[in-house]
Amino acid sequence: MASDNHTNGNAARTIPLLINNEPHHTSTTFEVRNPSTNSFLHHASSASTKETTLALSSAQSAQSTWRAVKPARKRDIFLRAATLLSSRTEELSRLFIEETGCSSEWAGFNIFLAAEILKDVGGRILSGCLDGSIPVVAEEGKSAMVWKEPYGVVLAIAPWNAAFILGVRSVAFPLAAGNTVILKAPEMSPGCSNAFVSILHEAGLPPGALNLIAHQPSDAAEVTKQLIESPIIKKINFTGSTGVGRIIAELAGRNLKPVLLELGGKAGVIVWEDADLELAAAKAAIGAFNGSGQVCMSTERIVVHENVVEEFIPHLKKAVQTFIPGLVTLINAAAVQKNKKLVKDALEKGATILYGSPDNDPGEGARMGPVVLKDVKKDMDIYYTESFGPTVSLITVSTEEEALEVVNDTEYGLTSAVFTRDLQRGLRFAKGIEGLSSLSLRLCYLLCARASPGR
Repeated sequence: MASDNHTNGNAARTIPLLINNEPHHTSTTFEVRNPSTNSFLHHASSASTKETTLALSSAQSAQSTWRAVKPARKRDIFLRAATLLSSRTEELSRLFIEETGCSSEWAGFNIFLAAEILKDVGGRILSGCLDGSIPVVAEEGKSAMVWKEPYGVVLAIAPWNAAFILGVRSVAFPLAAGNTVILKAPEMSPGCSNAFVSILHEAGLPPGALNLIAHQPSDAAEVTKQLIESPIIKKINFTGSTGVGRIIAELAGRNLKPVLLELGGKAGVIVWEDADLELAAAKAAIGAFNGSGQVCMSTERIVVHENVVEEFIPHLKKAVQTFIPGLVTLINAAAVQKNKKLVKDALEKGATILYGSPDNDPGEGARMGPVVLKDVKKDMDIYYTESFGPTVSLITVSTEEEALEVVNDTEYGLTSAVFTRDLQRGLRFAKGIEGLSSLSLRLCYLLCARASPGR
């Protein structure tokens, strides 16, 4: 809901934009509410085209100054920011929990990993990865030099579900390479974005190197279009839903801008007949329900060999009950209704509930319990749709080929995992899973290598 910041008396409780390292309040604001209680938290300043223009100008003006900062000083800023972030873990975790309804464990992990990202990126600045090179050329008496230059002003758009991890990641890498950044905060968690941007400013980022804007949902199309079409923006980094990512990519393509996208996921976990079933069940439950299932890498399909599925099911039920003993909070009531609709469609088409109930919260709030479905088929919406919530499907297979067919039968190729004691089989599975990054493959290898030698 939009409101007038100067007439509602809530100026002291309004999250400002941050332009040129200064707080910037706007006449229009929007409400941020706690999804756990639906209670009002604060207002957030809502950028119009006017404030967006100011942010663009600030980032452009700061580009020449920031790119000239010596690597050692940049490193020190990143390391100082990591220290500040860690020192405020309790305060920032509380803010993250209030804005998104996440668990304290997920909030703490976010702050920890965000600080680690800052330390890691800061440490890389002096490693030579940002330097040029002098390659050997074919012609005698000639030489060449490769000089790496920053793009200029980068637009970063990060999501609410891992507000610190993904927000910090979206700005840290371009800043380290000498770019200036405009971060477009998620409307669900603008306070979190404001907090870590303020910390980077406090750590020594010069004015304009990192600007923060946010806007009410109704202005999303206009503000995003203005940013991407601006000649000042040289590259776009977006993490979020596939639907919005497609819009971002189309806008970037029409304007010939390079764009980095990380979108949806439909992660599959393969549990083979020789796996440590208790371990596999515990990890599958964490993968499916950590962060209330609102993670792009969340496990959405548990693919189990038919010879062990009946033995595996009790382990999975116990693991889910241990990890999620009650209801979890999603970002809003719409997310709950989406998941309930997916479950309802599956049940109507022949699926069965292995664990939980879609109706364990009779209200219209943002809470629901974990649901594990069995007998899920291709004609059910949940088979292909990313639920982005606490629902997961258990699918039985009999051959390696069938397991790979199920895991690969998705438009999303983000992450996956394999549980087996046979390292050779695990590697074979990992190589057969399509669309995975090298990180995902390494994770698969680790899961295979760390499986217990005996049961």
